[in-house]
Amino acid sequence: MCGIAGFFDIASRAIRPDAKAIAARQIAAIRYRGPDAYGLHLGPGLALGHARLAIIDTSRTANQPMRDATGDLALVFNGEIYNFATLRRELETRGHAFRTRSDTEVILEGYRAWGPEVATRLSGMFAIALHDGERDRLVLMRDRLGKKPLAFATVGSTFVFGSEIKAVLAFPGMTRTADLAAIDAYLTYQYVPHEMSAFSGVGKLPPAHVGVLERGGTLKLERYWSLPEPSVAKPSPDAEVKAELITRLEAATRARLVSDVPLGAFLSGGVDSSAVVAMMARATSQPVRTFSIGFDEASHDERRYARMVAERYGTRHEEIEVTPDAAAIVEDLAYHFDEPFADASAVPTYYVSKAARAHVTVVLTGDGGDECFLGYERYLALRRLEAVERLPIAVKAAARVVTALPNAVDRVQLLRRMRRIAATIGAARSRRYGALIAYFDDTMKRQVYGPALSPFLGQSQLDRLEPWLTATRSFPLAAAWADVHTYLPDDLLAKVDIASMASSIECRSPFLDHELMEWASRLPEAQRFPGSVPKGLLKSALEPHLPRELLYRPKMGFAAPIDGWIDGALRERIDDALLGARATARGLFNRPSVAALLRRHRAGERQGYRIWALLMLELWFRQWIDPADPFEEPAARRVASRFSEPIPV
Repeated sequence: MCGIAGFFDIASRAIRPDAKAIAARQIAAIRYRGPDAYGLHLGPGLALGHARLAIIDTSRTANQPMRDATGDLALVFNGEIYNFATLRRELETRGHAFRTRSDTEVILEGYRAWGPEVATRLSGMFAIALHDGERDRLVLMRDRLGKKPLAFATVGSTFVFGSEIKAVLAFPGMTRTADLAAIDAYLTYQYVPHEMSAFSGVGKLPPAHVGVLERGGTLKLERYWSLPEPSVAKPSPDAEVKAELITRLEAATRARLVSDVPLGAFLSGGVDSSAVVAMMARATSQPVRTFSIGFDEASHDERRYARMVAERYGTRHEEIEVTPDAAAIVEDLAYHFDEPFADASAVPTYYVSKAARAHVTVVLTGDGGDECFLGYERYLALRRLEAVERLPIAVKAAARVVTALPNAVDRVQLLRRMRRIAATIGAARSRRYGALIAYFDDTMKRQVYGPALSPFLGQSQLDRLEPWLTATRSFPLAAAWADVHTYLPDDLLAKVDIASMASSIECRSPFLDHELMEWASRLPEAQRFPGSVPKGLLKSALEPHLPRELLYRPKMGFAAPIDGWIDGALRERIDDALLGARATARGLFNRPSVAALLRRHRAGERQGYRIWALLMLELWFRQWIDPADPFEEPAARRVASRFSEPIPV
């Protein structure tokens, strides 16, 4: 496990010694306890805490909090800097000396050279907190895509921050109150957007931002990077583009192989993770360690395709067949995720991370490939919707679109969503896209919301997508642009970071290389997405490296068989959680409407993704809002905790 935490007294007065010691111990220890957990008091009203998952320079000299040679700067840092060796050489030519081989010290010396603008020079994933003693200010930095989280709150005159919200909640005097506007957003998207927090008074540093906090001031945020806006671009020759794509992807993969600890890859059997394994095999002479997970349900099992890649590249392949303890996993997820989170693919990610940790500490993943190269089936639906809107008889055209859609894992669900989106023809783009992605759309909310949430019925959380969706004339490009700024950081990257770090696994994705993403964003839609083949450019470029059967099969997605759990192991738990007195007393939902939703599901009209969202929300309330002391990990009640030693502060 790895993370940062700390506090900074804005009013420039010392916190009481007893409160300071307790707070420093708590914020450093909630998840980050262990032999490499450290705290550091730097003066009146200031403390930094860190627990290290040592990846580069595993010696104790590279532990954190780390100070520079002058003693003016102190830093805690979660993540990895992939270009640290290049930056180190540049800094050495400027006269900077180094005491360690770590990327942490490169950030410190880089700040001495360039100040907060050091963030623009870092290639990697990071959440950084740096105290500048000379200027008496705290500087926070988060990576471009939002791979590493950083939460904060102000408690009285004290600014508190941490890699997890639970670290912030542990600070003395911090209250735990649900922000119902964020709950409304969660029910739309299955996650809480980074502009919000499920807890009143807690904020999150946005991706690609630096925050500077002076004594006596407020946090000032500044964006330091943006992905180029989508535009109509001229195509280059296909052969040249495909060759450059492979060159760039291999370079991004090679940069992520730097590690002083064992390294492997998650291999789902999909195009993106298979591409990463292929690039890893090209970049190293040693067999790649790969890990796949499968379920009994054939509709959710991709191991056959993972084996194709493993055999082709001679990987040291591990397969894990999961028959999850569904009742236990939902409790674990409610604890680890801090906020309500309904993406059920967190389940296989959590399990495969636990299995991989027995063999490796770092894994490469395929996250980001769909956003880079237009891989989602919904982008194809939007392309066809654009054609519908140009026809005079919209309803007839909509029927043609529905019947022409490609096969999908759940064709019935996709057709149902297409009927919903056909009904939005002529509406704002956010409503049309919302018909494809929303868990509870505005109509459904009017049916299920109770008195506590009914004040939010006069507005739509989908409106927050409109600025992204109107950035370009092409609807598929605009949707991908929106996903990069919303779904990618707040769902996919949050899922992978939290589910993997719970097992002390670090995940790296070559597709999230910002230079690769910038290059891909400048390619024309027709080249990235030729004809009716989502991610067609990437698939075509990979034909020499991966089997065609794998490349051109229907997209399955990395999901869990939650319908079976809802009907089986979780049935009684769901009835209690959604229809019991405890949930009813919250006033969030109309109980008869929720009961009707369950009946529809059990009658065969699958509503599993909505029921899962309601279940995870109720369990979040029970874990984080209801109890006096919510910080005990559920697993700790079943197994003796390995984190029992006091934290040095």
